[in-house]
Amino acid sequence: MTGGTRGIGAAAVGELLRRDPGLRMVLLARGDARPGDRTTVVPVDLADRTSTRTAVATVRAMLADGTLPPLRGIVGNAGVSLADAIHATPDGLETTFAVNVVANHVLIAGLAPALPGPGRVVITVSDTHFGDFKHTFGTIPAPRWAEPAVLARPGAFPRPATATAGRTAYSTSKLAAIYLVHEWARRLPPGVDVVAHNPGLVPGTGLAREAGPVARLLMGVLSPPMTLTPLADSVTAAGRKLADVVLGATAAPTGSYVDRTAPALSSGESYDPERERALWEYLERIR
Repeated sequence: MTGGTRGIGAAAVGELLRRDPGLRMVLLARGDARPGDRTTVVPVDLADRTSTRTAVATVRAMLADGTLPPLRGIVGNAGVSLADAIHATPDGLETTFAVNVVANHVLIAGLAPALPGPGRVVITVSDTHFGDFKHTFGTIPAPRWAEPAVLARPGAFPRPATATAGRTAYSTSKLAAIYLVHEWARRLPPGVDVVAHNPGLVPGTGLAREAGPVARLLMGVLSPPMTLTPLADSVTAAGRKLADVVLGATAAPTGSYVDRTAPALSSGESYDPERERALWEYLERIR
């Protein structure tokens, strides 16, 4: 699992370990994470393709020599939302796209051959990809799709140094992640399912920590009371729902978009085989 050391991911890890006493969790995380009795930490910087490839190779080696039990699932839960669309990774990619899209592809491509099935791949997405008031309350701009090679580079959106561009990069990256799930669903072998999971609005996850003062205000002050309504979940509740998806307690066929607790339709724009194939081909070229 990526994104398993804080927020929803950490809550899900605790839930998974509680439910399955035989489970061993491998957390791909930054170097300050600490292993536990049934957790192994593999250092990674998901904004750096070389680091992600190295982490995948480390996991593959531990699987091969028996240090780890057989692989049962892959969870791409890490994500970033930045205050602009000009941050660049060490290899020149736009950081939001690199972490939210490229890293997930590198992770699945590297580890899926070691996942013989039955198994499940879960990628955390967001209902911000709808881009409408119903799902974002007007706080996140709609996605602005372009050729993947354009989206992957800093400055892909108008006024790229602004928070609006940063939030557009986020919603666009989550649309791309759904495209990625659809394409992987066509390519993974029978018995290995891949689903997109939307946790909905979850204040207190830290996602907005780099997204600018307005986003931090919304998530830190205004959003928490919404957990008392059906419009938002607490971190604990969202972690439990993610664990349900990972374990298959939430039934969902491969390629599904799971909206918190059940499969649902994602946006109309998110079903586009040509975009899905183009994204796949670009990611294969760069991984």
